Amino acid sequence: MAVTGVRTRWRRGHYAWVVAGVTFVTLLGASGFRSTPGVLIVPLEDAFGWSRTSISLAVSVNLVLFGLAGPFAAAAMGRFGVRRVVLLALLLVAAGSGLTVFMTAPWQLVLLWGVVVGIGTGAMAAVLAATVATRWFVARRGLVVGALTAASATGQLVFLPLLAWLAVNHGWQWASVTVAAGALLVVPLVALLLRNSPADLGLLPYGAPPDTPVVAPAPPPNPVGTALRVLGEAARTRAFWLLAGSFAICGATTNGLIGTHLIPAAHDHGVAETSAAGLLALVGVFDVVGTIASGWLTDRVDPRRLLFWYYGLRGVALLMLPAVLGSASLGLFGFVVVYGLDWVATVPPTVALANEVFGRERGPVVFGWVFAAHQLGAAAAASLAGLIRTERGDYFVAFISAAALCAVAATITQVVRAPKRPAAVVPQPAVAS
Repeated sequence: MAVTGVRTRWRRGHYAWVVAGVTFVTLLGASGFRSTPGVLIVPLEDAFGWSRTSISLAVSVNLVLFGLAGPFAAAAMGRFGVRRVVLLALLLVAAGSGLTVFMTAPWQLVLLWGVVVGIGTGAMAAVLAATVATRWFVARRGLVVGALTAASATGQLVFLPLLAWLAVNHGWQWASVTVAAGALLVVPLVALLLRNSPADLGLLPYGAPPDTPVVAPAPPPNPVGTALRVLGEAARTRAFWLLAGSFAICGATTNGLIGTHLIPAAHDHGVAETSAAGLLALVGVFDVVGTIASGWLTDRVDPRRLLFWYYGLRGVALLMLPAVLGSASLGLFGFVVVYGLDWVATVPPTVALANEVFGRERGPVVFGWVFAAHQLGAAAAASLAGLIRTERGDYFVAFISAAALCAVAATITQVVRAPKRPAAVVPQPAVAS
């Protein structure tokens, strides 16, 4: 129902910016939590003698559930509210990471870091950014998606060097405990300040026309059924498969390959783990700039054109990497700059295309499924790259293959279009005889 007596502004500024700020902090933490296994690969090899392939399996499960949790989390946010879903996700992350200090076998790593932390972080991933931006903003929506997505890069910037230092100097257990404590610290902030929609406060979304009625989102009766129904409808369109395919490549060439294997790959070339983590954090620095800029551009430029350039430049950077990895050259810095600027710059234009093709109501859930494809691609790349490293002794084939996939993604995103709908039949006036 529409709310009467509407307040279009919060007295100290629109509350949408408070919600965006809390969401930024939450996503910042979620990024650090999810990316932690990348700094644990070598310490776990040393501590338990586990193979890189078996450890990469846990990372792959984490990446799959990080993505598959998204559409169900988006639907659950519509049914139970954003705040409840995020609070439950934070508690799952705290439990999963904290309990790893007691593990003694690889299957426990898969269960805790793979399943529990994967589901928890997946509920606080890009679907949270898309849901908050779509509900709370009309103006500046692309910019907000870009800023919230940049939280993922900022999380790596803040967490990875610290976690790598803890793992090397005090043991991998301290890295796990730090993640658990970080998740619990965010809980009070979410409980006190996060709100589900502007209608909860009698507000319009930021930038909405003043005469817009304030209507609280109607909760779906069954979030699981809603997520599956939206998938069934979207899967009948070519646009969905093009978006999902390109985003699967995005995941394979970011979280799956570089996010998981850059640190051990640099270690293979004689770079210390803390220095390699700093390299990945530097990628995150440039990604903050690139993703916020991408959000700003998405409000102004055809998202298809942006995706062409993002995937193309990423492919060029990956082609450079085998030649410059492990060297203190300008070439390595060039890789960091080019790759960093579009690490997750693809998210704002992809969210915009999902909303353009499928509408504001279904767009976030559809993007959740597209993001699930992203993580399936990431999981496949994490496992395959680990296998390539085990069989060949280096990552050369993995990096070159990823560059080729980027060219594919740059091409297929150019033909994403909304499905044609039959034109309405206009009744013709009767002709007098």
